[in-house]
Amino acid sequence: MIAPSDPASQKASKPADKSTPTPVPAKALAQARKDGQPANDKAQDVVIDGSRQSDMDQRRMSTAAKMIYGREELDRNGDSTIGEILKRLPGVTVGGRPGRGGDIRMRGMGNGYTQILLNGERAPRGFSMDSLSPDQVERIEIIRGPVAEYSTQAIAGTINIVLREDYRQKTTDIRVSESMEQGRSAPNLSITYPGQLGDLSYALTASVSKNRQHDDVTTDTDETNAQGEMVQHQHDLTSRESRGLQLTPRFNYRFENGDTLAFQPLVTNSRSDSRGSSKLDQIGEIQEYALATSVGHSETTFLRGFGTWQHKFDDNGKLNIKFGGGSGKIDTNSLRSEYGTDGGFLKSITDTATTKDTTLNTGGKYTKPMGDGHTLAAGVDIETGKRNETKVTVDDKGVPQFADSGDNLTASTRRFAAFVQDEFDINAEFSAYAGLRWEGIRTKSTISTGPIDNTSSVWSPVLHGVWRIPGEKKDQIRLSVTHAYRAPALNDLIAVPSISLLNGPTKPDRTGNPFLKPELSKGLDLAYEHYLTNAGIMSANFFVRDINDLIRRNTVLTDTVTGPRWVSSPVNIGHAITKGVELEAKFQLQEFLPEGPAIDLRSNYSRFWSSVDGIQGPNNRLDQQPKETANFGLDYRLAQLPLTLGGNYNWTPAYAVQTTETQLNSIGIKRQIDLYGLWKFSPTTQLRIAANNLQANDYLTGSFVTTGGINHVDNTVAKTYTTWTVRLEMKI
Repeated sequence: MIAPSDPASQKASKPADKSTPTPVPAKALAQARKDGQPANDKAQDVVIDGSRQSDMDQRRMSTAAKMIYGREELDRNGDSTIGEILKRLPGVTVGGRPGRGGDIRMRGMGNGYTQILLNGERAPRGFSMDSLSPDQVERIEIIRGPVAEYSTQAIAGTINIVLREDYRQKTTDIRVSESMEQGRSAPNLSITYPGQLGDLSYALTASVSKNRQHDDVTTDTDETNAQGEMVQHQHDLTSRESRGLQLTPRFNYRFENGDTLAFQPLVTNSRSDSRGSSKLDQIGEIQEYALATSVGHSETTFLRGFGTWQHKFDDNGKLNIKFGGGSGKIDTNSLRSEYGTDGGFLKSITDTATTKDTTLNTGGKYTKPMGDGHTLAAGVDIETGKRNETKVTVDDKGVPQFADSGDNLTASTRRFAAFVQDEFDINAEFSAYAGLRWEGIRTKSTISTGPIDNTSSVWSPVLHGVWRIPGEKKDQIRLSVTHAYRAPALNDLIAVPSISLLNGPTKPDRTGNPFLKPELSKGLDLAYEHYLTNAGIMSANFFVRDINDLIRRNTVLTDTVTGPRWVSSPVNIGHAITKGVELEAKFQLQEFLPEGPAIDLRSNYSRFWSSVDGIQGPNNRLDQQPKETANFGLDYRLAQLPLTLGGNYNWTPAYAVQTTETQLNSIGIKRQIDLYGLWKFSPTTQLRIAANNLQANDYLTGSFVTTGGINHVDNTVAKTYTTWTVRLEMKI
């Protein structure tokens, strides 16, 4: 986290702070006796060495189920995006085709169920994790159940991306990489420079990148109606070039009275230019066009600041005040030209959009040890945001393509939350965490028909417990009972349409619904964990989520200013339930075969079930949720050479989801093989060579819609590609 944290008060949701010594908890000493390790209650026998706990130790000692992945995991495969790293972690899947990013999901649950945080704060609207280089990240924290200190908009769980810190860093880190996809170059340079001026310490981190990509997508459409059969074959080609700049400096100041002030800005700028062509063959009816060409440009700029001030009182109480804010701007423009079967020009469509976001946030938390083993904390969070959006979509004759084209649309949000939590040790074997959070959200939007208000509030009690089995070494059982919710996304509340240029029941226009209610969820988690001697673990986690007021998109034929069009909008449809099991095994082979090779094994498997009331089975699952997913990876350290070889196999089988009574969506199998080699020339210099998506299988998706006596089938084949990366890492 940005703020220095006290492990005794923040073990449920945060790791110990890197900037202060980590005390040895009393329960750790008691557990050491259980494990047969020497321990002594005398003060002089407790060693405080200033180093933070290992990732595995923090996971074990946390009362709430939490997994932590530091630089070793982030660097292992030489990935260029955060999504490529996350897809290998237990219970995490990434939507979309390999190498092109997508929404990040826990428990297989679609976009919006997983809370994504940056340094413990909500990510800016419109911000994509794929725009953040892994070199800018210190660690990734995965919290399976909500905690009161964070927003409880985490039905599936929370993924917290912690940006680079300056803990104990004395050298300048330089990382230079070159990636190739289909012969297209993607260079990247990242530098971290630490320093200190009196009581001010800092670390300056910057990354610059350039990327060129090519997409090849083919869609076959088969539509049968009362008049006969119409067949469409659409082939899309897209080439794009993007450039990015990221700055994540960090500043820490320690006052004479012991107070600390930390501030970390995040600045990102990315620009993308694209060219595309779409060839359409159609049989059976009048063809709208035969060829369409397009050019587009987009530029995205985000500025976000994270700040904390910490004061410790004489009674061991502590006050943390956080503050921050940010702004973002997204400019896009595109021109699409359509031509007939004879090559003659038919029409063009120009789309221009500007979106501006501003946010301000503040809050505070007071923490105080109470009695024997209790740590009480209470606090508030306040966040305000405003979005201003202008979108113009016109044809070459200047005719608007939707009712509000050219209007200045605004929306604002205000979020207020208060929480209280108590973390306590009942005895050496049992620790518990109880919390309560109230969160209220108000959204205002203005469209051509007038202003619309939406207000919602949620109470979220949460309870976590961990029992360290007496007589067993490093075996423990976790239990969590939680309430969480999913607030409608701002884009789902604002009725600004996104126009589909090839409108149909499977390619509808998309719009919002200002009357959406939040989804509410009751959750139960039960886990067994067995920790091994050499930083290994074997675990099984079972979960269930009961969801009310489920939000799902509904597609209907609607009369608009340009005539009848298929329009998709979100609605609350009722109740759903999902459950699953997540298995993980991570260990060194020499743990079981002392004379064996130096191989580290990593594996996980997750199985998910879900059902949505009111939609007939057998595939009435939560939208975008696969039935299962698995990973298997290993690292082999050669005995005679400073060389490590490794790889990972990621697998998600094909599945289908009945999204409504009239629509069935399908996703093809995803198999991805990643390999790497790491040569360490010296403790300060190493070279990494990696191949991502080695198989490069086609990514298949489909949609089947039956409505009004019409059967409409879309099958899409998107090609994927292998990416080769060479990266040199140096410490100066």
